[in-house]
Amino acid sequence: MFSRSILACLFLLAVTGRARPANQARPSDDSPPFLFTAAKSYEPLAWMRGADRFGSGAAIFIHDANGQRAFVPDFAQSADPALSFDGKHVFFAGRAYAGDPWQIWEAAADGSGAKPVTTGSEDCIRPFYLPENRVLYARKISGRFVIEAADLASGKTLTLTHIPANVIPSGVLRDGRILFEAGYPLGIGSTPEIYTVYSDGSGVESYRCDHGAPRHAATQAAGGDILFSSPPGIARFTSARAQQVNVSAPAGDYSGGLAETQSAKWLVSWRPTAGTTFRLMLWDQARSELEPALEWHDTHLIQPTLLSERVVPNRHPSGLHDWPNANLLCLNAYTSKYQFVAGSIHSVRIYTRSAQGNRKLLGAAPVEKDGSFFVQVPTEQPVQIELVDFAGETLKREAGFFWMRRGEQRGCVGCHAGPETAPENAVPMILLKSTTPVDMTGTQTAAGGH
Repeated sequence: MFSRSILACLFLLAVTGRARPANQARPSDDSPPFLFTAAKSYEPLAWMRGADRFGSGAAIFIHDANGQRAFVPDFAQSADPALSFDGKHVFFAGRAYAGDPWQIWEAAADGSGAKPVTTGSEDCIRPFYLPENRVLYARKISGRFVIEAADLASGKTLTLTHIPANVIPSGVLRDGRILFEAGYPLGIGSTPEIYTVYSDGSGVESYRCDHGAPRHAATQAAGGDILFSSPPGIARFTSARAQQVNVSAPAGDYSGGLAETQSAKWLVSWRPTAGTTFRLMLWDQARSELEPALEWHDTHLIQPTLLSERVVPNRHPSGLHDWPNANLLCLNAYTSKYQFVAGSIHSVRIYTRSAQGNRKLLGAAPVEKDGSFFVQVPTEQPVQIELVDFAGETLKREAGFFWMRRGEQRGCVGCHAGPETAPENAVPMILLKSTTPVDMTGTQTAAGGH
């Protein structure tokens, strides 16, 4: 249930260990004002199995010229600070009392006036601001994290992810897409990977298709590149390249977050090896050096969030139709990172997952000589594509799952062709034969096929 009600009063105990440790390193004079989270224990990827990333005592702090002070000192726990576009407010995940689930709260940038944004019996974490007075976050439902978007004025919520896996947002791109993380293969894998989806839950795709090393803790730089943690350090996606580019940075674990400063330096949460604590450093890209910013003994310092105005992302006008299902057009299944012999693809099978977690066949459709096919699928549930030959043998099947939103009409260049691949300028043969998609929904009602 979504709520903006204000708690009348809070009689809370302060978190143990919030006082500034005596052996703390002095903050660097180059550090801009920022928020950060301090935690005695921190497991960056615990969310992938639906677990808590923090032990007891996680708390947000404000760092400025006067030192550090607790952001919401009366809370049992707080984490995941996210600044509004105008720099005046902060969303954060918090536990008012020690036994409470994590919920999303909003406060002024100085920590005052905290009020709840979400309610419920299960955890809500990792909030971000969306344009048009909306909020994005991950909610745990039946033990699994899904991404929700909520309208702060109406209280209406929309579930954006529909796969059998834990999913967590990592930011909002300036073009309006939501950056999120899940296991690879999408829906079943255990290696963290970076994906995007629009704010209406449509158009989900992998950011890049050169899957391999773990990629997570992604954020967008001022120049448009996506920087993220990938062993043994930092890597980036740039629009000119179809594969990730390694960045010159000292080796170590950067899972605790990255924040770009106006001086072209990055405030990063870094630790030299697993088992050590994260500390805040200033990363100078030009010299490929790390300078100490803030370090506390036996305490992880993570999630640096600069206290400054930010660019408002583009608003995403939804293109969903008023249809009960969704249409998927593949222009050419031979356009792929995989090699298929010309004329070898006979048909496509579409699967979903049963309530017991087993793959369930929805149906099959012909693939034309040019590799095109057109199908209608059910929405808000896992979908998987399989290409088969004339003998009915599998040529290639997706390892994971994706989903389509109600009323979505989506065109794909090929099968696992990658989002960086452009289509040929040709009319697909399947549309010359029929503009009615093959029904895979079990309803025998083809919407939008005209």
